Amino acid sequence: MNHPNDLNHPAGLTTGGRDPELSAALDAGLDEYNFAATGTSKKDQDAFSVRVTDEAGVIVGGLTAWTWAGLCGISMLWVRADARKDGWGSKILLAAETEARRRGCDRVAVSSFTFQAPDFYKRHGYVETGRTLGIPGDAEDVHMFKRLD
Repeated sequence: MNHPNDLNHPAGLTTGGRDPELSAALDAGLDEYNFAATGTSKKDQDAFSVRVTDEAGVIVGGLTAWTWAGLCGISMLWVRADARKDGWGSKILLAAETEARRRGCDRVAVSSFTFQAPDFYKRHGYVETGRTLGIPGDAEDVHMFKRLD
């Protein structure tokens, strides 16, 4: 008979690939905990995107973000290589900041690897708040913040 702490037991710990059921359970559990700890609720949490397409309808770039209780977190911002000289990164970021304000946010957080765009964010008023070391290739993940007031 297997012991409940035996890692091979069906009721024990398992490791695997993507697990949508587990992700949903973790989201729900953390939401419940976080809402109780902060006095916020599901209505204070949302997500949005900014999309740019060319004349053919092909994605040129865009941004995904989340909002929670006055904070906007930029998840991803990307612009196709052939369109980067056209200022789309700045236009997308400014549109996201405008949308964040419209949703009641007064601050934005983002992180960018040193080989990506931390200088881009600095040019737009973001300040570094910390770094995560050990990214492959001796890179670092630069954590940044901006007040929207």
